[in-house]
Amino acid sequence: MFDALLGPHEQRVLGCLMEKQLSTPDSYPLTLNALVNACNQSSNRDPVLSLDEAAVLAALHRLKDQQAVWFMGAAGSGGRVPKYGHRLTETFELSIQETAILAELLLRGPQTPGELRTRTTRMYGFQDLQELEVVLGLMVDAGTLVTPLPRQPGTKETRYAHRLGALPEPPRPGRRPRRRPGPARGRNWPPCGRSWPSCGRNSKPSSGSSTSRPASPPPPHRDPWLSGRWPG
Repeated sequence: MFDALLGPHEQRVLGCLMEKQLSTPDSYPLTLNALVNACNQSSNRDPVLSLDEAAVLAALHRLKDQQAVWFMGAAGSGGRVPKYGHRLTETFELSIQETAILAELLLRGPQTPGELRTRTTRMYGFQDLQELEVVLGLMVDAGTLVTPLPRQPGTKETRYAHRLGALPEPPRPGRRPRRRPGPARGRNWPPCGRSWPSCGRNSKPSSGSSTSRPASPPPPHRDPWLSGRWPG
């Protein structure tokens, strides 16, 4: 089974079949219309998709080629509406807890144990976080379906991902934002745009020049480095 990694559409279809088997067993297996609606739900899905019947059918046939799903009541079966189910529980001998965890990872991508415990309640109610972590550990040790991911910078909890599709790329170390340079306080100061002699601040008049203040002095600045009185 699974000679190739599953694409996003196959993952969504398979996750929906596993979810509905546990959350709404009375309506399982699913009709094509019910499966399309499940794939396009806006809740408990990340990312939210908009698949039509053709896309869902194509994903189902690719999954059937890998013996991951089964069809019931197909064309030529006396007019019965076709329904679809998955084979992962039997193939991998999954418990209800393992099925709930794998379905949630297929539907929403990598998650922490705390997130998984909260989001799997519609399929199975874990008594506490320790019970879920024990099941996760067994699935990781099996090395087939689930794997831990490297911790992201600034996080404390480990996230887990399924191994049926491509694993997410590890985050690249970000660059520190460059600080915007402040106003220069060197020889090109002050910000009034005038040269020091014409600015009239702490300038010594050259010999023979007028000592009268400028006709239109620049407005005073609040910077204490430039504070002071205008020359009288």
